[in-house]
Amino acid sequence: MTDKTPLDRQVWILAGGRMLLQFGTGFTLFYAPIFFVNELGFSPTSVGIALGSASISGIVGRFLGGSWSDSPAWGRKKTLLLSAFISAFADVFLASTYNYPTLLIGNLLMGLGIGFYWPPAEAMIADLTTPEQRNFAFALNRLGDSVGLGFGVAIGGALIALTGSYRLLFIIDGISFVIFYGVIFFVIRESGETERISQSFWQGWRQTLGDYNLWIFCVVNIMFTTYIMQLQSTLPLYLTNFAVNPDDFSITRISGLFSLHIAFAALFQLPVVKILNRLSHIQGLILSFLFWAVGFVFIWLAGNLTEYAFITAILAVLISAIALATYNPPASGFIVKLAPPSLRGIYFAINSQCWAIGNLIGPPLGGFVLDKGANFAHSFWLISSASVSIGIMILLFLQRNMQKKKPHYF
Repeated sequence: MTDKTPLDRQVWILAGGRMLLQFGTGFTLFYAPIFFVNELGFSPTSVGIALGSASISGIVGRFLGGSWSDSPAWGRKKTLLLSAFISAFADVFLASTYNYPTLLIGNLLMGLGIGFYWPPAEAMIADLTTPEQRNFAFALNRLGDSVGLGFGVAIGGALIALTGSYRLLFIIDGISFVIFYGVIFFVIRESGETERISQSFWQGWRQTLGDYNLWIFCVVNIMFTTYIMQLQSTLPLYLTNFAVNPDDFSITRISGLFSLHIAFAALFQLPVVKILNRLSHIQGLILSFLFWAVGFVFIWLAGNLTEYAFITAILAVLISAIALATYNPPASGFIVKLAPPSLRGIYFAINSQCWAIGNLIGPPLGGFVLDKGANFAHSFWLISSASVSIGIMILLFLQRNMQKKKPHYF
């Protein structure tokens, strides 16, 4: 950081809270489908629908959470408290699931709670930092995400091996939300009060949705989030079913690859800030696009090589982890640059909706391509690499548009 002002301790506390939440998420992320299908006997399709329902309620949560975090009556802190309460309540349903309605309610509540979380959490970081500090602050919070998720996945697997109890994972996840509630209530103070203005619920949304530059950025942001979902949902099936040398990609090795991806993302998150601080937000995003392009080429190589395929796959997840690390801070920082202080919650709600859309596009797109056979599966990664050029052109257009001194509203 070029700014020598010490980072507000609340930013460190929020990063610790993010690590705690992702630790709980790691407990359930990979193991929930196994529990509901293999232990409770639900069909994979019904479980997929239940898990997908969280995205729908998450959209509602982001919509309301953005407005309420900007509201003088609610604010960031109350919205975060509501998020923690709803999420903990969701785990009560999930831990006690024996029938499908309970499973569905639990996932709907979890999606709603997580939706409420993101807008005020990101807006609070923006409130508490100077422009020079923001790359580091957002990177620090993403580091908390990666470290928490990595430890959660590892310890969750160890607990299942030790106890055989999947329900214990949901109980621990719920406890993490209760602890987070206590941290927010007793330690976190409200932020951004001076910038808030009284306005109708729809007034803030009308102004935000009229921001032409935000719409342009959303196109790019959806591209990034779709790339991330390809890595998480499409890559494992691709390596398992279509690699020229399938012996290199056992389930154990693929699991190890994704553990490495999480570890690499955590390792590089703070070091890349030194590079990002020398670049504008748009230049940082272009750099991320370039890393994604190279990473996709290495995935294609891993699927087509007869020798050293697994080593190439390790390089692919390493490069993709750097791409992810270089994406998150400038993307959040650019939202802060666009947003009037009184509308930060709503702007971050829109930013978070891009993740929801990417989650909806990514898995079906990857599944459709893999269903077309090996030739399409292999070509998909090269096409993905080439698509980066579209994103870069959009960013360059956005940069020129931002340099104009004209209003950027419809």
